[in-house]
Amino acid sequence: MTGQERRRQLLDVGRVLFAERGYEATSIEEIATRAGVSKPVVYEHFGSKEGLYGLVVDREMQLLLDRFTSVLSGGHPRELLEQAAFALLDYIEDETDGFRILIRDSPVVSTTGSFSSLIGQVASQVEHILDQEFKARGYETTLAGLYSQALVGMVALTGQWWLEVRRPDKAEVAAHLVNLAWNGLSHLESQPGLASQHLR
Repeated sequence: MTGQERRRQLLDVGRVLFAERGYEATSIEEIATRAGVSKPVVYEHFGSKEGLYGLVVDREMQLLLDRFTSVLSGGHPRELLEQAAFALLDYIEDETDGFRILIRDSPVVSTTGSFSSLIGQVASQVEHILDQEFKARGYETTLAGLYSQALVGMVALTGQWWLEVRRPDKAEVAAHLVNLAWNGLSHLESQPGLASQHLR
């Protein structure tokens, strides 16, 4: 096995163990044993458990961000909502271990940030789309950022819930997310108010 192949193997083993047990409960010794190497080999490649964990998180962050970026590049806004919902749900289904790692509170600062910062990056892309849609409908474009955070946050939190329950199926979850998001956006009030008088 070449050095690059060994490094990839250790990243994959670490990914599985961090997803199963969490960062604190996973040891370098356990990673080495699962990979069939000695502990010094792990240290040689990553320097520490923190180094390995940070690279695992970076790899997952980039993978998920790439999925979002690839589907938010054009098309009708409703189609973009559908594609964004499927991008996250597909990732959860295909890369369950990776998603479990991303949503944990990480004790290690990764170079690409945290799950919340990734969601912020996706929201920025959605904001650009909403800005154009708001202009076309005569809505206040300065609020596109607020609505993009709300939409992306809704999808992200629903994804975390679906990770555990896995029902209804992925297509139905995506359809309901888009139903709520799109029909909500389609009937936005230009000057929304509150039904009750909480504000004084």
